[in-house]
Amino acid sequence: MRGSWYKSVSSVFGLRPRIRGLLFFIVGVVALVTILAPLTSNSYDSSSSSTLVPNIYSNYRRIKEQAAVDYLDLRSLSLGASLKEFPFCGKERESYVPCYNITGNLLAGLQEGEELDRHCEFEREKERCVVRPPRDYKIPLRWPLGRDIIWSGNVKITKDQFLSSGTVTTRLMLLEENQITFHSEDGLVFDGVKDYARQIAEMIGLGSDTEFAQAGVRTVLDIGCGFGSFGAHLVSLKLMPICIAEYEATGSQVQLALERGLPAMIGNFFSKQLPYPALSFDMVHCAQCGTTWDIKDAMLLLEVDRVLKPGGYFVLTSPTNKAQGNLPDTKKTSISTRVNELSKKICWSLTAQQDETFLWQKTSDSSCYSSRSQASIPLCKDGDSVPYYHPLVPCISGTTSLKPEEFFEDTQIWRSALKNYWSLLTPLIFSDHPKRPGDEDPLPPFNMIRNVMDMHARFGNLNAALLDEGKSAWVMNVVPVNARNTLPIILDRGFAGVLHDWCEPFPTYPRTYDMLHANELLTHLSSERCSLMDLFLEMDRILRPEGWVVLSDKVGVIEMARALAARVRWEARVIDLQDGSDQRLLVCQKPFIKK
Repeated sequence: MRGSWYKSVSSVFGLRPRIRGLLFFIVGVVALVTILAPLTSNSYDSSSSSTLVPNIYSNYRRIKEQAAVDYLDLRSLSLGASLKEFPFCGKERESYVPCYNITGNLLAGLQEGEELDRHCEFEREKERCVVRPPRDYKIPLRWPLGRDIIWSGNVKITKDQFLSSGTVTTRLMLLEENQITFHSEDGLVFDGVKDYARQIAEMIGLGSDTEFAQAGVRTVLDIGCGFGSFGAHLVSLKLMPICIAEYEATGSQVQLALERGLPAMIGNFFSKQLPYPALSFDMVHCAQCGTTWDIKDAMLLLEVDRVLKPGGYFVLTSPTNKAQGNLPDTKKTSISTRVNELSKKICWSLTAQQDETFLWQKTSDSSCYSSRSQASIPLCKDGDSVPYYHPLVPCISGTTSLKPEEFFEDTQIWRSALKNYWSLLTPLIFSDHPKRPGDEDPLPPFNMIRNVMDMHARFGNLNAALLDEGKSAWVMNVVPVNARNTLPIILDRGFAGVLHDWCEPFPTYPRTYDMLHANELLTHLSSERCSLMDLFLEMDRILRPEGWVVLSDKVGVIEMARALAARVRWEARVIDLQDGSDQRLLVCQKPFIKK
């Protein structure tokens, strides 16, 4: 049936544009009727059992996505070679991050910190163009050498900004010629990152920081991560730190961390929740992160409580003589004292204190939450635990999380497909001997893939596959907001992850990922009416030169994607999985186009 459909469609391409447009209209009407039919047929069936509702929803989603696939099949056939390449953007957009326009936010009336938040609603339509790297951009050094040495031209920080940033910066990193060298084991803000991590471990009651994982500390939210020294050390302990810091036009902490191959994203929770579900992290860390914790009736501390798991730890390192600036002089108290006063209201206990570091633990006792909710702070509702930049909510998160049966089914599917998948991708992408013009083959364990994004992660099984294969990569597992919210499972597995709406830009700087992977994302987004052209431009923005894109989807969707890949100048090839299905892989590489 599909074959005859293709023949009938392909036969019309000799027709005039007006007839072709009429055909598109007819197909669109048919697709709409197909989508709405199951809803109308079931809406009048009052005798239907309530147990059929999940099946009806599932069938509706499947038919809706199939209609989108059929539409893309037709689009891919009609486009042919007529699409032109997108033009290059101007120099002013070399470090462009959409949705973060502080000047525009101020003009819109936002103030008191809200102008630093992400505001895609104020984003104006701009010319569709390809963001080019700066003139002195260079391909990053391979991991692990690239963790401690980066090219200064790859990040937006000038020599003057570096020299004016103080003695702490010069202890953490050295700027010479065209490189920045990081002293991962010599810095942080006090005696040294190893000593600091060991101190936190001792405060928890561990003998060494190597015991963090055994004590249940695997995922760490690092607020304001500086130059990434603490995160780099946690990575060496096989933990998963995620750095978040607010958008900075120059000298960005997030950009530096990602350039070093460390997990990071732009994140600020001054007025909106972070895009993580409740009970996401084993530890939240703040070392001189600049957060004023007692403002807005402690709403910022409540947001930390929301994302912190029961039994998890909040670590605050800050000079004890630094007072809260928003209180009268006669009532000023240290940050740690104010946090301790507020923590008692949300079932935290001050477990330990050493020098300028304080450690609180969130209770696992559900009765404590019940008593607090009856007193002043309510428990969060179900809708509050699936945030996507929602306003901050004055509630405490409780202790419940779930793991559905689909997790195990998806794991088995990945395991059965893995052998074929790696045999196809390893020679192209994960080789220890990448083919670069004029570059000698490196010796293992060096490789060119470090920062990976799975744009439609489901349960994070690509991440698990990379670990099983011994790849020295980390994965930002992205769960689309309109898909099944599987992010709690991903984070519970000790992986990095975030909720995101792919109709909007991702909160990161340009050229920060080595590989983008997406399984059936295009079909999903087509049914949600997202612009695939804008999606490909966004993918190109966040992908490094010589980076890779791997898309898995239906045949027609892949052909459409190949046409769009040509518009952003990617080198692309379609791979048949040879498994009898209509799934195809589109493997693309972004060229390094110099000015």
